[in-house]
Amino acid sequence: MFLNTIQASEGSRKKSKRVGRGIGCTLGKTCGRGHKGQKARSGGFHKVGFEGGQMPLQRRLPKVGFTSPSSKYSVEVRLNELNGLVADVIDIKLLIKENIVPVFTKKVKVIKSGQLNKAVTVKGIKVTCGAREMIEAAGGKVED
Repeated sequence: MFLNTIQASEGSRKKSKRVGRGIGCTLGKTCGRGHKGQKARSGGFHKVGFEGGQMPLQRRLPKVGFTSPSSKYSVEVRLNELNGLVADVIDIKLLIKENIVPVFTKKVKVIKSGQLNKAVTVKGIKVTCGAREMIEAAGGKVED
């Protein structure tokens, strides 16, 4: 192979439109831009999202982000927080009463973090697999 024999493969380089060359080429006079209007003018393009002066969609919509609205109603409780409770049966009402979770809590999940030293019964609360093993190893049980 020699440098003077290198060529682009067939069909890989498309020929550019030759505009403004008379009525015979279909791109004469207006050059495929139509008649009048902003898009027909030279330099007549605008920024992305521009809606002709109307407030653009990305500015009309509120900034929400990725905070889940339901996240404030669900709380995680660690196993070592259950150690300090006097009661043997633990449910959401008891956790609210003992100020472990906020008053407006609707869902609670016990996670495996820390140690559990006493046998407790967890009632009406979700429990992770690791936390379930720790509760049962301490002599407690989980009621779903």
